[in-house]
Amino acid sequence: MSVRTHKREQTTPKWSMKSITTRHHCSITTLLFFTILSFFTSKFASSLDTLTATESLVNGQTLISTSQDFELGFFTPGNSRNWYVGIWYKNIPRTYVWVANRDNPLTNSSGTFKILNQSIVLFDRAENLIWSSNQTNARNPVMQLLDSGNLVLRDQESDSGQFLWQSFDYPTDTLLPDMKFGWDLNTGVNRFLRSWKSSDDPGTGDFSFKLEYHGFPEAFLLKDQEIKYRSGPWNGQRFSGVPEMEPVDYMSFNFITNQDEVYYSFHISNKSLYSRLSVTSSGLLQRFAWVPETQQWSQFWYAPKDQCDDYRECGPYGICDSNASPVCKCMKGFQPKNIQAWNLRDGSSGCVRRTDLNCLKDKFLHMRNMKLPESETTYVDRNTSLKDCELMCSRNCSCTAYANSNISNGGSGCVFWTGELFDMRQYPKGGQDLYVRLAASDIGMFITLSLVSTTSFCFTIIILLKIL
Repeated sequence: MSVRTHKREQTTPKWSMKSITTRHHCSITTLLFFTILSFFTSKFASSLDTLTATESLVNGQTLISTSQDFELGFFTPGNSRNWYVGIWYKNIPRTYVWVANRDNPLTNSSGTFKILNQSIVLFDRAENLIWSSNQTNARNPVMQLLDSGNLVLRDQESDSGQFLWQSFDYPTDTLLPDMKFGWDLNTGVNRFLRSWKSSDDPGTGDFSFKLEYHGFPEAFLLKDQEIKYRSGPWNGQRFSGVPEMEPVDYMSFNFITNQDEVYYSFHISNKSLYSRLSVTSSGLLQRFAWVPETQQWSQFWYAPKDQCDDYRECGPYGICDSNASPVCKCMKGFQPKNIQAWNLRDGSSGCVRRTDLNCLKDKFLHMRNMKLPESETTYVDRNTSLKDCELMCSRNCSCTAYANSNISNGGSGCVFWTGELFDMRQYPKGGQDLYVRLAASDIGMFITLSLVSTTSFCFTIIILLKIL
């Protein structure tokens, strides 16, 4: 009976005061619901690229760059139970390029990412401060995820290109296109890469990749404080120890050095292509390109790749050649310092001169396809011709070698070494010319003849044969 009555009440409308009151309450409830919803959506961010000072980001919500290339939000890597705020490629299986709280994870999924006191901050569920950016002087700060993958804090009323803080100044393990790797000499900011501890832990790992700007700038891969690999100095086209570093149609390399900054960057002209440089938890530098057809990252360069990439493998004045056996050799005019170790394939003690130098009588050995020696203590004159380089080096008795500082357009400028030469390598092709100081008696007729043109060489040989 009650069931039939219930059905009749559902199918037969009754325009009573009770039903009107019920509908009125329903309208009030609906209005209240949308009022609360409006407040909630104004307080918490939606999937846009910008977050204002009155908005927050919580787990499950993200910022997405305008181009839809990058996404920022909460994540937990691999088998970890910890949570982090980071940036990843939106349309590529999770590849993380930046982590905010890498060394101070959230222990659960509850956290709030927002702007507070002109800074970007991360709080846990108990409102404990987990991570924060530097405090700025923004009057009306906004946080924005750019199409480059750069998270910036800027003043909403100022030029959109003026950043008060940016994640690109504080990299983790990845270098993205147009991201500066190196130094801001005015602020002292050093942008370098530091590996994850493991694939499950983005915390600060053992390996770092840093640019040294003293002398002739070059980059080093270190394990803690121990140098494992050296790129060779920038020579106007590439790092001299990376012969594979050739510009292609879609990628170009830049190196800026002046009184304000020293940095390296790379640029991708085709926005549909993705490339990144990273340092792994096992101590590898790797450059990747994304291949849409296979939906995989393709590694097309890495270091260190062989024995000759090991730092100072052949000691002072030793030359490493991966195509030779043994890989270490002494240049002309030098001999192994420890012949017994050398015969046991240990060249770390390097080479010593056969003949003492005699300053103004010394000559220079021309060596081709070389990775230039370690260059932190070098002197660079970017306005000197190669001819003048030889003259300047020969007059300075402490000068042990010289080379062009820029090999572009036939070569220009000069870099001078003093003291011992370390970490040299010879390539089948690539590298650049290096001129090493030797005693005149060690240069010999063969080296003298090798420096002249092929025609002059042949002519000289004919004359010598006739004399003999």
